[in-house]
Amino acid sequence: MNFCSDNVTGVAPEIMAALAAANHGAAMGYGNDDITRRVEKLVRDLFETDAAVFPVATGTAANALALSVMVPSYGALFCHESAHINVDECGAPELFTGGAKLVDLPGAGGKLDAALILDELGKGMQGNVHNAQPAAVSLTQATEAGTVYKPAEVREIAELAHKYKLKVHMDGTRFANAVAGLGCAPAEVSWRAGVDVLSLGGTKNGAMGAEAIIFFDRALAASFGFHRKRGGHLFSKMRFVSAQLEALLKDGLWLRHASHANRMARRLADGLGSLPGVEILNPVEANLLFVRMPEAALAGLETDGFRFYREGGPATIRLVAAFNTDSAQVDAFIASARQHLATANSSAA
Repeated sequence: MNFCSDNVTGVAPEIMAALAAANHGAAMGYGNDDITRRVEKLVRDLFETDAAVFPVATGTAANALALSVMVPSYGALFCHESAHINVDECGAPELFTGGAKLVDLPGAGGKLDAALILDELGKGMQGNVHNAQPAAVSLTQATEAGTVYKPAEVREIAELAHKYKLKVHMDGTRFANAVAGLGCAPAEVSWRAGVDVLSLGGTKNGAMGAEAIIFFDRALAASFGFHRKRGGHLFSKMRFVSAQLEALLKDGLWLRHASHANRMARRLADGLGSLPGVEILNPVEANLLFVRMPEAALAGLETDGFRFYREGGPATIRLVAAFNTDSAQVDAFIASARQHLATANSSAA
């Protein structure tokens, strides 16, 4: 009954089976294997474009290594103040870019605001030797607040960025949840909307440890192989990383997983939102939500064995659904909350 994150779950059976199948026989190393070649084609077909594709094992590596070829050491990278690259990656983006400056900006619902980026660009940083030079914008999709950028919102920011010669990166650790929620083609909310590089998540969607860096701007990929090797993510047995991605992406498993997680988050939100004393803080557009309720009810939920992160403010928790979240556990959480809220309300009366 752990709702802390979508990375507390195990590995999806289909992915475990793919790993077992990849374990038979010999295969060339360092990504020169048939499975990796198939993944590259899968991604190109899925996104309907001739992208360069590089598997890695962690989301931090996917983000930091992607940014290493997008932002110079003297560059500035605009991101939301809650972005994973800003608060949860232990300085990895700064390390792998050689010291680039992250410029974190506020924004409602975890989203960057094009107007605020424009304000920053209007401060005269570009060309001023005393300032870090604006080089890129990073968007988180779905956001850390559980909201989703619509294609038009991505396009507005990307057009502004490109006007000022900035590249656009998308942290897509929950990209599948965003696409499932939007119901659009992956291309529509990525390269067709102006994204240059996407860090595509797999680990939070049922993989053991697999992500992919997708370069829609192939010029940026020219030196990336060296960055990946230097960063320790050119696996000698790459087939085992690629096998996970292949299992996810073929036959639509990645979207089925994400759709289920989204439905479970929506079920939580609908059930909890109907209870007196509960506030759902943001629109629930992916697989996570923030909920505020009396402390006595939260303590009761913890006593009943439920796990969640206290995050987002006083008496506020984050709940995350995963590819294998059981609807019975969701309903049990709601029932437990109802019981403890009733007790808290009667005590207050």
